[in-house]
Amino acid sequence: MTALLILPGLDGTATLHTAFIEAAAAWFDSVEVVAYPPDRPLDYAELEAISRAALPDKPFVLLGESFSGPVALSIAADPRANLRGLVLSTTFATAPVPFLRTFAPLLHATPFPLPPLMLLSWWLYGRWATPALETALRDALRQVSPHVLRFRAAIALRVDVLARCAAIAVPVLDLRASDDKLLQRDPGKRMSAAIPRCRTVEVAGPHLLLQAEPEACARIVGEFAAGIDAGRDMLGLPPQPQETPWLPPSRTSP
Repeated sequence: MTALLILPGLDGTATLHTAFIEAAAAWFDSVEVVAYPPDRPLDYAELEAISRAALPDKPFVLLGESFSGPVALSIAADPRANLRGLVLSTTFATAPVPFLRTFAPLLHATPFPLPPLMLLSWWLYGRWATPALETALRDALRQVSPHVLRFRAAIALRVDVLARCAAIAVPVLDLRASDDKLLQRDPGKRMSAAIPRCRTVEVAGPHLLLQAEPEACARIVGEFAAGIDAGRDMLGLPPQPQETPWLPPSRTSP
């Protein structure tokens, strides 16, 4: 068994993964989340340095969630020898919403308030929203400076690490959400197509997929890691860019 290291979403607080960590613990020796400084506007290169300092010494799988996908891709393109695989969850290598790229400088130059929780919940959780998930999201965002959140959103809108994808040699699992209201599909497809050994699996859920469907995602990620340990890329299937619909067998999709 290997370790799982998670690079978090835009909040960077490492507080939104409790249920996923509990579900993934059965598949990994350890599951940890890297926390980003909540009061410092750091660019992707600086966040990569923080994440590299947190990489475990034992064999591990790296999971980049949403905002942190570019960090995970950059690390996997120039990895430590003990990196066994990469998981990408509802993320991107280039601007996730291309038409907003030109507005990126305004995000950290103008003190826009955060959208109300009701709108954020609809955007990030959709019909998977619950009071507990909404409370966890609100509490996580309150821990981070609004200026830092705006800065992170701005750099995400301008990021482009697509060229690094071709250098990734480890097996890659790309988790996509069926009802992602935040990310457009084209950037995700370009990313997965640019990675040599990537399999895309679509899970019924919203953008915050690990939070809304922790058991389903933990099972897929765990089986991916187990397949690597057994000398396969995923579930014994040959490596190829392919979208594979997947529904958790234990429940009906909402």
